[in-house]
Amino acid sequence: MYAVVATGGKQYKVSEGEILRVEKIPGEVGETVTFDRVLMFSDGDSVTLGAPALENAAVRAKIVGQGRSKKVLVFKYKRRKRYRRKQGHRQSYTAVQIDSIAAQ
Repeated sequence: MYAVVATGGKQYKVSEGEILRVEKIPGEVGETVTFDRVLMFSDGDSVTLGAPALENAAVRAKIVGQGRSKKVLVFKYKRRKRYRRKQGHRQSYTAVQIDSIAAQ
């Protein structure tokens, strides 16, 4: 059983028990979050597609961590022009563990 959910401008294929890193969601570790935008659901035999999202489908997950990923360096350079710019970026994320996938 798996589903495709949309959150943070991205789409993720999820199954029960999986730990997933998504864009930052407000909440504390241990809280339960619900992803309502379920785009596709499969129970192993049949596949149900939404147009664009499924009605009466939800994925429940528990927040297991909040953090920031590794630093990405952005370096701009133009040769022979004395132009150099260096900037770093660390993206925030939320680690969630998928508890249940429900579709009626």
